[in-house]
Amino acid sequence: MKGFFFAMIMTAGALPLMAQELSSAQLLDKAIAYHDPNQLWDVFQGKLFITLQYPDGKERLSEVEIDLPKEYFKFTTQQDDGIVEYVLEKEECTLMLNGDTSFSDEEQKTYRLNCEQALKMKDYYTYLYGLPMKLKDPGTQLDPVVQTKNLKGKNYLVLKVTYAESIGDDIWYFYFDPITYAMEVYQFFHDESKNDGEYILLSDIENVASIKMPKIRTWYYNSDNQLLGTDILTKAEPLQ
Repeated sequence: MKGFFFAMIMTAGALPLMAQELSSAQLLDKAIAYHDPNQLWDVFQGKLFITLQYPDGKERLSEVEIDLPKEYFKFTTQQDDGIVEYVLEKEECTLMLNGDTSFSDEEQKTYRLNCEQALKMKDYYTYLYGLPMKLKDPGTQLDPVVQTKNLKGKNYLVLKVTYAESIGDDIWYFYFDPITYAMEVYQFFHDESKNDGEYILLSDIENVASIKMPKIRTWYYNSDNQLLGTDILTKAEPLQ
């Protein structure tokens, strides 16, 4: 036990030096080597079962199918008494409510049945579950300086990331364990001077086709640490 605490103290003391010696690209490569050691994200084909827990105790169950080689994405979730499905296959978009592609204008508005929302869901899930590998995507701008930060009593190596104007103007920070290089927190701001946006704590690991994905993600507001919700990767399986 004494050896463990000594190692932690030594790591904390060496953290600024580690940050100086590592480039942002090197830190990202080490993080990807931890999360995707066999470099399989680009050919990922799997189904994720996700439970979203709200602070008031309510839950929402969703299924996400991702087939990157075939450019296929399917999102299924229950909203109130309706089962909503978004399917994107290359350039084709299919929307369904309770298994039917026909629905009223009111239902379309209530359940946000439109291809723009389908694309948002695709971008959201492939981005967050594809991290940190997605930080290699075109338009991603890594700050060259690796930062050190303390969050919730733990010291981290931190990457600051911005994006090309055509992609988005949020500022992101990614927090990595200084020993394993596991990604344990990410945080974003719309306007950092206002301390808006959210931070997300990642815990536990689900090994999905040799890719280490966070099993539990807990979301908080930056401004007041208010809990927004928790999503849990309850199960993952390969696509048939």
